[in-house]
Amino acid sequence: MCSDWQTSLRKVLTNKPNPRVALLGIGHELRGDDAAGVIAARMLHNGVGTHPNLLIIEAGHAPENQTGVIRRFAPTLVVLIDAAQMGQSPGAVCWLDWRATTGVSGSSHTLPLHMIAAYLQLELGCDVALIGIQPAQTEFDQPLSTMVQTALDQLAPPLIEMLKALPS
Repeated sequence: MCSDWQTSLRKVLTNKPNPRVALLGIGHELRGDDAAGVIAARMLHNGVGTHPNLLIIEAGHAPENQTGVIRRFAPTLVVLIDAAQMGQSPGAVCWLDWRATTGVSGSSHTLPLHMIAAYLQLELGCDVALIGIQPAQTEFDQPLSTMVQTALDQLAPPLIEMLKALPS
């Protein structure tokens, strides 16, 4: 089910009195649209800069390698951004339940996303959210598709605005 990511994220942030947000851009930069999460994190970091209650990580294809950094930051919310096969049109951006990612997939990640999300939730006691971007292609040594680049260009401004508005 594809839910509106903006409405869902605003709701989660509103329900937290002083949110500390860790945002992980996940994906493989050499596999076309699989790089969407990493590129999104880069765009957000460039747009937001530094903020005491925000940690933005370009986690690549092995986000589990960032758990120590995330633990030290002590977030109340971890937002994962990743390319996801959702049966939508290429470039669709959806708020997804990470618990629904347990099926077999052709993921390029070292560990399945649901395992990382469950670990973060259990270990840190934080909420975990997933923003999925429907890829057009994830072939090796291919550039980002124009549909996914357009989606990222549309995702970044409202997300930057929300992240800049986090209380200090």
